[in-house]
Amino acid sequence: MVNESSSLTAGAPPGAAGRSDGESSSIGRTRRRQAWLLVLPMLAVLAAIAGWPLARTLWFSLSDAQLSDMASRQFVGLANYVGETGVLRDPEWWNAVGNTLQFALVSVALETVLGLGVALLLNHPSRLRTLLRAAVLVPWAIPTVVSAKMWTWMLHDQFGVINALLLSAGLIDHPLAFTADPDLAFPTILLVDVWKTTPFMALLILAALQMVPGDCYEAARVDGVPRWRVFFRVTLPLILPAVMVAMIFRALDALRVFDLIYVMTSNSSATKSMSIYVREQMIDFQQVGYGSASAILLVMIIALVVGCWLTFNRVRMEGK
Repeated sequence: MVNESSSLTAGAPPGAAGRSDGESSSIGRTRRRQAWLLVLPMLAVLAAIAGWPLARTLWFSLSDAQLSDMASRQFVGLANYVGETGVLRDPEWWNAVGNTLQFALVSVALETVLGLGVALLLNHPSRLRTLLRAAVLVPWAIPTVVSAKMWTWMLHDQFGVINALLLSAGLIDHPLAFTADPDLAFPTILLVDVWKTTPFMALLILAALQMVPGDCYEAARVDGVPRWRVFFRVTLPLILPAVMVAMIFRALDALRVFDLIYVMTSNSSATKSMSIYVREQMIDFQQVGYGSASAILLVMIIALVVGCWLTFNRVRMEGK
């Protein structure tokens, strides 16, 4: 019995053996109270810079506010959402939702695969590794508006260098309007986004690769395990949590994409995202109430997608 008691208390914190249940619960309450006091300033700042604008937008979405006359707005309830002319009855809104979800799904998938490939290349020892890492980050360092305008000029059907190269190589027989043609605009924006954001994914995945213990590779090399099997059995499982985090960060950006699409194709229906739809309603049509309702729906869709992704990731991790 003495041995059992000593073994049970051997791994306990110093002083824990002499504490009663009441003392332990009191200490726990004190620590929780201290934790909330430390977090409270951050929550207050977050409520000021995020909670108040969101609440104000929600209030505007329940009114018929117009940009030209904000003072005379009236409460209309859920009419902006489900009314005869509400957002949820507008085919253009659902077109924007479809474009955004398709953009997020395809871009994040391509950027993850390409980022993984680039990270694996940069992870190999090389004299030029530092220079290559800096060069890969150049597209990510360029502001989105600048890179979008740059690609718009390069893809122009009259004086763009891309059309000139394709014509000289005999791949096309006439200039292509990459950003004006509805059939080409969406794939073009996807490729430009992949070009710009792949370095971001590569950087995060490279950081995860640097954390993989070298002993794992050494043991696999001694056992004569093929490289492809080492990748799928050792490397990928170890970096998968970091890849998941990178994908959720990238998905958040993709779901609220605005500047890249707006600069390259403006309000084109073929590429219109949810954010562009919100801007169009609030600024172009001056319908602040209607635009606020679409903004709230945008937030809800992003929260739903992210919540489903986090739930799936948690279930997958617990299943292991």
